[in-house]
Amino acid sequence: MQTTNTVLLIRPANFGFNTETEASNAFQNKVSESEQTIKQKALAEFEAFASLLKSKGVNVIVFDDTPLPQKPDAIFPNNWVSFHADGTVILYPMFAQNRRLERRHDIIESLKKEFIITQVIDLSGYEAENKFLEGTGSIIFDHDHKIAYACLSPRTDKELFFNLCERLQYKPVCFHSQDKEGQEIYHTNVMMCIGEKFAVICSDTIADERERENVLQSLTQTGHEIIEVTTDQMNHFAGNMLAIKTKDNKAILALSQSAFDSLTVAQRQAIGKFCELVPLAIPTIETIGGGSARCMIAELFISPILT
Repeated sequence: MQTTNTVLLIRPANFGFNTETEASNAFQNKVSESEQTIKQKALAEFEAFASLLKSKGVNVIVFDDTPLPQKPDAIFPNNWVSFHADGTVILYPMFAQNRRLERRHDIIESLKKEFIITQVIDLSGYEAENKFLEGTGSIIFDHDHKIAYACLSPRTDKELFFNLCERLQYKPVCFHSQDKEGQEIYHTNVMMCIGEKFAVICSDTIADERERENVLQSLTQTGHEIIEVTTDQMNHFAGNMLAIKTKDNKAILALSQSAFDSLTVAQRQAIGKFCELVPLAIPTIETIGGGSARCMIAELFISPILT
């Protein structure tokens, strides 16, 4: 299924501005506040984020980030791991050296006690070849139709993307996506979100007409209603959303308050036909981390062990 009711979050220990990723992430911004103030604000935003998802009926599993080594982006676990319905876990090669420290085998071992994990595919060795593929930041999976979408960037290697798709038996759809300044968009999930019956996309960022048409046609042919967002809305993280199911099988859409506020009434109504929009206030995390609501969530499609 395209959506799950079980998600994994990482409670941050040392959230902060990551100098190793700023060159390729135009969404990051430095602020004048102290490191301690930033940590406290990010932690408070995280706790409210997790609590609101739980209150909506989502099964939220939280692991604590380890204080050492320091990992400023540990709050974004979707880049280093993905969990699939057949019990496969994939570990991904990361662009920034300090982000490679986020991969936690102890988390995988802990989850094995409660969930069926049949195999772990570890792609981290490709870091030695300077080939990167940053999880569901790089790849937007349409699980129902076995299609994977990716905008190519320094963090999303085409050959590696195609190889993984072949391994998973998913059809690859790749393209190039740029912001208004002509910089490659670092992750696909800031400009695109796929639910069961809808897709939110900023197709204006796909300059090549053939590539843009190919993406939109693929989404249309798989029965998705396309909801376009502008580049300005994308810059407020209106593409960085995630459709989730609750324990009662209700559909919700996790997005930041900033993303929600940027949407027009018509766009909210269009999305609202498919799921309840759940805005989450994470201004510090977005501004300094350059990632939003979707980046904070790793979906667990693996099945629980029945007792």
